[in-house]
Amino acid sequence: MVLRTLSKFFNPKSVAIIGASHTKGKIGYAILENFVKGHFKGKVYPVNPDTSPILGLTVYSSVKAIPGKVDLAVVVVPAIVVPKVLKECVAKRIEAVIVVSGGFSETGERGRKLEEELKKIIRGTKTRLLGVNGLGVYDPVTDVDTIFNPRSRLSRPPAGTVGFISQSGAVGATILDWLAEEGIGISKFISYENATDINECDCLEYLGMDRKTKVIALFIEGVKDGKRFIKIAKKVSRKKPIVVLKGGKTKAGAKAAASHTGALAGSAAVYSAVFKQTGAIEARNWSELFDYAKAFSQPLPKGNRIAIITNGGGFGVLAADECERQGLQLPEPSAKLKRIFNKNFPAYASLRNPIDLTGDATAERYRIALEACLASKEYDGAIVIALFQIPTLEPEVTDVLIGLKKYKKPVICCSAGGRYSKKLSKRLEAGGIPVYLTPTQAVKAMAALVRYHKWLRR
Repeated sequence: MVLRTLSKFFNPKSVAIIGASHTKGKIGYAILENFVKGHFKGKVYPVNPDTSPILGLTVYSSVKAIPGKVDLAVVVVPAIVVPKVLKECVAKRIEAVIVVSGGFSETGERGRKLEEELKKIIRGTKTRLLGVNGLGVYDPVTDVDTIFNPRSRLSRPPAGTVGFISQSGAVGATILDWLAEEGIGISKFISYENATDINECDCLEYLGMDRKTKVIALFIEGVKDGKRFIKIAKKVSRKKPIVVLKGGKTKAGAKAAASHTGALAGSAAVYSAVFKQTGAIEARNWSELFDYAKAFSQPLPKGNRIAIITNGGGFGVLAADECERQGLQLPEPSAKLKRIFNKNFPAYASLRNPIDLTGDATAERYRIALEACLASKEYDGAIVIALFQIPTLEPEVTDVLIGLKKYKKPVICCSAGGRYSKKLSKRLEAGGIPVYLTPTQAVKAMAALVRYHKWLRR
């Protein structure tokens, strides 16, 4: 039921923009422009009492005046008018409605009563409401885009496998812009904000069944139904990983959450316990949220024995420190592996773990070290620290790392530097190897894979 209902938000054949504006720079204009100038294949109906054309389209005085069927309505009108518009949507039998407008429970008692009225209007009908006070949805494949930030100011990520749910439109929009810059693709984006009707549980259940979504990233301020959340999160975690960032963990944050989305933030300790119980991987900040999410492009490790291969000793030390903090083991290579290394590496290379190929490392040294470790039964995964700036390290090292997929073990890379390093890092990312700026980030990402695999086994 959830799959069928929420699919209408992402695959509509017709969309009505209620509150479409004639004025460039207005929210109602920006959302309409997304559909008109994007690659949306369906019909678009602007709705405004002023029926003069907008962007070359016929404008209708109300949603009732639209002659054809409407699959999705995007409402951008003052809060006080929303109940009237929603009644018309129900009468028109529109099953998917996004209310972008704010001015409801997040503003106090008067707004709360107005929001309760919306719930009564759709109760017992087939109409589902996303919002209020949110950005709505973005799908890079169907190009359904209800985000009012213009594309000239806020980039959209390419198609990918990360499903992103955000209770905060502002956080969601900012992270979308960052994801686009980083080249991290998403399957779908959902901003549900006040959760007047559709909440985090519905979104989680939907993306859990969505074939294009391989990992779910979730930002929440509070949960409407704790028991249902636990049930659904457990069910979804068995099929695909959930990475969650909880806002409102401090007293100040909880107070801000209440005035932002009307959310009951709850105890940070309780939420952390729930995430562990359900198999969700908790992130402490938005950087970790997507550090962990993109790590799940890798196979899951069967254990916590990790090989660190580096051409910078200090970076290897930092990675080893974080491995101990994260509970990852760094076994020293066996005598068999050391014989391979001694035969191919200079005497000054460090053959413990981290395995330091030193500052004159070549792509061939990386290949020999990594293939020996991953082909053996001694290691469950590898963290590769590649400082691309050294003159002996050929760009072909990226092909070496991408070629390691055949071992079906996780390979995570750390590379820091400027333009040249970023160029090679993007090549790795395009080839399916996640790259992180710091050893700490890389180790934490690997630890997230280990924790999820342990939970699945348990």
